[in-house]
Amino acid sequence: MAEPVTVARPYAEAVYKLANEANALPAWADALANIDGVVADARVQACITDPNVSAQQLEGLVLGVIGDRLSGEARNFVQVLVANSRLDLMPMIRAQFESLKREKEGVLEAKIISALNMDDAQVKQLVAQLEAKFQRKVTATVETDSTLIGGVKIVVGDKVIDGTVRGKLDAMAAALAH
Repeated sequence: MAEPVTVARPYAEAVYKLANEANALPAWADALANIDGVVADARVQACITDPNVSAQQLEGLVLGVIGDRLSGEARNFVQVLVANSRLDLMPMIRAQFESLKREKEGVLEAKIISALNMDDAQVKQLVAQLEAKFQRKVTATVETDSTLIGGVKIVVGDKVIDGTVRGKLDAMAAALAH
């Protein structure tokens, strides 16, 4: 069986292609956010997994909540997802679409993991340094992980910058073991 991310990719790529050709990336980003918001609701999740809820009922539920905020193409997209029993993939479809959109816009996404809480000024300074390093706009999400002991770990794409005390201790332990 294929991984859900693999199954979601063609849907995300198709929506991205449609949106890009129509110069409607922001509108599609909003539509996917609205659909994802409805699908994320626990009651809708229960309906998605309930074999007693028909495809027509599920489609009516989703479109009944947000159908007036969707374009005809976005409504058709919901219908395709429901017909193919793929509505549960919506979070992954949206994430992949956003990734394609950021790539087109030249924006990198960074994940900053800090041992301590960071204030806005620290985050802005770190993002500015990352933008200078990568020569691209960077958007960042920040997490706190006290197991790092101190410092910051930054993940940008497949690059990891580990400036944590935990990382240095692990590297020292590996060096001593050899």
